[in-house]
Amino acid sequence: MNSSNSQHVLSGMRPTGKLHLGHLHGVLNNWIKLQHEYSCYFFVADWHALTTEYDNTGVISQSVWEMIIDWLAVGINPGEATLFIQSKIPEHAELHLLMSMSTPLSWLERIPTYKDQQQKLRNKDLSTYGFLGYPLLQSADILVYKAGLIPVGEDQVSHVEFTRELARRFNHIYGREANFEDKARDAIRKMGKKNAKLYKELRKNFQEQGDVEALNTAQALVETQQNISLGDKKRLLGYLEGESKTILPEPEALLTKTSKMPGLDGQKMSKSYQNTISLRESPASVEQKIRTMQTDPARIRRTDPGDPKKCPVWQFHQIYSTVEQKTWVKENCRSAGIGCIECKQPVIESILAELAPIRERTLNFIEEPESVRAIINEGCEKARDTARETLEEVRQVMGLVYR
Repeated sequence: MNSSNSQHVLSGMRPTGKLHLGHLHGVLNNWIKLQHEYSCYFFVADWHALTTEYDNTGVISQSVWEMIIDWLAVGINPGEATLFIQSKIPEHAELHLLMSMSTPLSWLERIPTYKDQQQKLRNKDLSTYGFLGYPLLQSADILVYKAGLIPVGEDQVSHVEFTRELARRFNHIYGREANFEDKARDAIRKMGKKNAKLYKELRKNFQEQGDVEALNTAQALVETQQNISLGDKKRLLGYLEGESKTILPEPEALLTKTSKMPGLDGQKMSKSYQNTISLRESPASVEQKIRTMQTDPARIRRTDPGDPKKCPVWQFHQIYSTVEQKTWVKENCRSAGIGCIECKQPVIESILAELAPIRERTLNFIEEPESVRAIINEGCEKARDTARETLEEVRQVMGLVYR
């Protein structure tokens, strides 16, 4: 991987509603950290939102600017990271189209989240070309910036692996040197019949089935060859993955901790569960939502002892409370030394303290819409300059430059 590209981080977020504490603790706090360590591209994934909200585009257009303002309010710094809107960079769509010509349909159908999302969103008709192809658009988002690191949770690693396979396939088809295949085949013959046959089988298993073990075995086989030149060895190693020149570098997953931000009902915080506290929630609403949260069902009366592990409020204490506060909760909940309202008060205070500066900065940005648009316009220009360079190279190797 090119060392400069390995420092590029790319991540996006769909504009499909109000941002909440789950977004803050699951994504945005990590972005704030990453922007100081890498060259980051953070984008509004409005085309991705269309894959599930194609019949409800109003929520997308309404959410785009609100989401950008929330990013700025929590501390995403346009001086440190490039912020842009996906649909403002048409090169994403062009690369998606060009790569779709050589992407096997079976690769898209095997993406784990494809059927999973269809199952979860049964109320929507997702038997669409756009929904089937959204992982390919995700890959185009990554590859158009030659991003080296993609921050994802474990459940999204398969998307990065899919992108690696696509880049490998693209490089295999379009990135070879002149007469590279002939030279590689000559090198294979020099291995001897037995080794040549094994090499071909291993290469086929890797390229057609993505068998990584076959790739590793083939690489080891090449390294043991004593009767071929160093140049032929390099061709054989490159031929395994079908490339001698890398046009689209393979990205790597930058694993991030899974968000432990609970919802008001103890499930994961999500707007689909209607259990969220938004980043723009008023203090009165925050207090009302926490105060009316369900607690341990065994605590019917104030004098009944409880078990923190059975109470959704305890999950909030895990995030917001000090060691001393958590000890106080555990001891007094089990002994009925405090009531549920008393237990909730530190959580209320901590959330209000976290949201207060965000709310204040949000109001400042709302009052200066032109400055927000200027930030995005500048980010879009920078992003498009990078994307254009990639597409120029892609068009050239695909023979799509006409003069």
